[in-house]
Amino acid sequence: MAKVLNLDEVDLDGRTVLVRVDINSPMDPERNVFLDDTRIRLIIPTLNRLSKSKVVILAHQSRPGKKDFTSTIGHSRELGRLLGRNVKWVDDIYGKKALTAIESLENGELLMLNNVRMDEEENNAKGDFVALSETRMVQNLSLVADAFVNDAFACAHRNTPSIVGFTNALPCIAGELMNHELSKLGQALENPKRPCIAVLGGIKVDDSVIVADNMLRGDICDHIWVTGGVANLFLYLSGIDLGEVNITFLKNELKDNWDSTIATASKLLVDFPECIIMPSDVALNLEGSRADYSLEQLPIEAPIFDLGITSIRALSKAIKSAGTIILNGPAGVFEMSDFALGTVEMLNACAESEGYAVMGGGHTATLVNQRGLIDKMGHVSTGGGAS
Repeated sequence: MAKVLNLDEVDLDGRTVLVRVDINSPMDPERNVFLDDTRIRLIIPTLNRLSKSKVVILAHQSRPGKKDFTSTIGHSRELGRLLGRNVKWVDDIYGKKALTAIESLENGELLMLNNVRMDEEENNAKGDFVALSETRMVQNLSLVADAFVNDAFACAHRNTPSIVGFTNALPCIAGELMNHELSKLGQALENPKRPCIAVLGGIKVDDSVIVADNMLRGDICDHIWVTGGVANLFLYLSGIDLGEVNITFLKNELKDNWDSTIATASKLLVDFPECIIMPSDVALNLEGSRADYSLEQLPIEAPIFDLGITSIRALSKAIKSAGTIILNGPAGVFEMSDFALGTVEMLNACAESEGYAVMGGGHTATLVNQRGLIDKMGHVSTGGGAS
């Protein structure tokens, strides 16, 4: 893994430092309260290292159109509570109010800008790091800053101005969380013990397909077991009729990324037909109850909410016999008890395996903590697609 400049190698005392973090947290949209503050806690070591700097925090919460797409004022208050320090907040990202607030900072003070995904360019700008460095966010903020610290490991794979745009504008340094994650992942990916399997699930299907492409073409893993929405996509491309309700769900989730994701996944099936392992049965949500069906019994117009029992057993066996397990995303809708079986058994198998297990994905990490399995895993990452 390439060498990355870290905080041990620079002196940022008295400097104005932009710090990109990922504190995108589960929220109750009705009460606007945090359900889990893990990601906020994880950035504290980096902020403590910058206690003599003027710190400007860039962060996002959800994305436009989602119920939990909010400002970051609540995040600034929660961070301040956890730090025991005042965290200033400004209802701006890179305009006059933000620049004035940044220029008025004293050493040791922290300022959080508003949700960067409220900026159109953050969501829509395309191009390489040179093109993204020309966006207004990067152009304006780089004028009032001395360095850029990236501690947003969970979204480090995003090609957006706030993640990669500053590469061409300011000295860039890895934060404490970023450095820790890169070190742990390097252990798993640079020379993985074989057989190495990846288990990709959840509903961020486009990210998972890119991960699958990188892993197979880079000879990182031997097999990829697909679950959740990722499995549904590959089953669909393999000619399995999943029913209109499941195809519509996939299309709604992928939106503008449908064509590119289909193209990448289709090529993987052609180039690596023996390496992608799909479920042989699924669990449907029939009016709130679980019902397992083999693929031959489909289509049934009901949403797929989990792996079927036969597939769960096969996956558990593969995990227990693997040398390295890279897991990202849940196997189903684990928030509903009837459909948590696939995800729970997958995690139990990782805990029982002699192999080195790396977990990625916010929901997966939360469940590992809830079930008290964290000490039985090799590494529980804060990242999903980034991992």
